[in-house]
Amino acid sequence: MKKIITFLLFLIIGFSACEKDDFCTQNPVTPKLILRFYDANSILDSKNVDRFSAIATSKTDSLFTNLSVDSISIPLNPLGNQTIYTFKKNNASGNLADNELATLTINYNLKEEYISRSCGFRIVYSDLVLSVDNGWISSVTPQTLENINSQRTAHVQVFH
Repeated sequence: MKKIITFLLFLIIGFSACEKDDFCTQNPVTPKLILRFYDANSILDSKNVDRFSAIATSKTDSLFTNLSVDSISIPLNPLGNQTIYTFKKNNASGNLADNELATLTINYNLKEEYISRSCGFRIVYSDLVLSVDNGWISSVTPQTLENINSQRTAHVQVFH
């Protein structure tokens, strides 16, 4: 009888020491910048970019490689106040000589925001200023954003 009582006592202590699991339900916590590509001649029509590639400055791996896309989501650098991307497209043959390049520079302020114990902190990007070097991209709208705190809709329209 003493063995059963001791076993039940250990079982009760063991279950009472358990903690409820915390799971982060907000995924992803830190939002990405969403770009949507449009035809520069008809601003209401989205337009695919053929053989599209994107690489961040000082990185060696491409974020996208040879895709046909009408929108992308790109991460911003949470360790600095600027992110620079080089975008490549190739509407012709796919030969290196036919590549067209454009550079998108994004300047912003960072703010850390506490979400929960399971999610930790997230970065909120504010006071964004976008500029392009006028390669194959004719313009971006808007050129300034107050903040990025969600990924529900496109933040920037890119005309080409």
